[in-house]
Amino acid sequence: MSRKTALVVSAHSADFVWRAGGAIALHAQAGIDVTVVCLSYGERGESAKLWRLDGMTLDRVKSERQREAEAAAKALGVADIQFWDLGDYPITLTQETLFRMVDVFRKIRPSFVLTHSREDPYNRDHPLVSQFAQEARIIAQAHGHNPDEKVVGAPPVMLFEPHQPEQCRWMPNTLLDITPVWDQKRAAIECMAGQEHLWEYYTRVALQRGVQAARNSDKTIKYGEAYEAVFPHVVETLVPTEGR
Repeated sequence: MSRKTALVVSAHSADFVWRAGGAIALHAQAGIDVTVVCLSYGERGESAKLWRLDGMTLDRVKSERQREAEAAAKALGVADIQFWDLGDYPITLTQETLFRMVDVFRKIRPSFVLTHSREDPYNRDHPLVSQFAQEARIIAQAHGHNPDEKVVGAPPVMLFEPHQPEQCRWMPNTLLDITPVWDQKRAAIECMAGQEHLWEYYTRVALQRGVQAARNSDKTIKYGEAYEAVFPHVVETLVPTEGR
């Protein structure tokens, strides 16, 4: 039997670390092959620390961002990380790249998909990528697209937490206990040296979501991640599954 897979569609090369690092590490630890697609390096809008260095160039920024993301991916147990280099501020998403993403869906056949919130007035790349990932999923389900290929089923899509959730009208309805893999996520966070100012911010987010998760369960939870499910959960029972 082939291994289960998951897909993370990340606008920039650090987004998957801050927002979904715990989920990635947890599922990788459970034997699920996680593919991360970084559509952009975040070389213009998210690399201020690098641009302050003398003699910095665009190619050097991209190279450094890739090095950081690869180290973070290794810390989290990512099976495959891809860098598509589609530009930053603005990101350029064409029909060609959309069909390329459809190919990824059909190749790995993910059990679930993680991507950005539907809205983000602070970073237009994020909602564009959210729409892009969801459209690729729809096309991957279409029998008329490359009809000689097998279509995908209906993998759940979960939207990870944006930097300013209230302004993004993002409503979490799924809380994930990442306490067992927090050390891995923190190690991955510290790989992102170009955005060191966010290390403690996302540690606080994890602690806050841990408190929220504990209040909504009977478990002791210290660190958490929150997600907004796009589609209803299909279950076989309304009795909660046993936790740790």
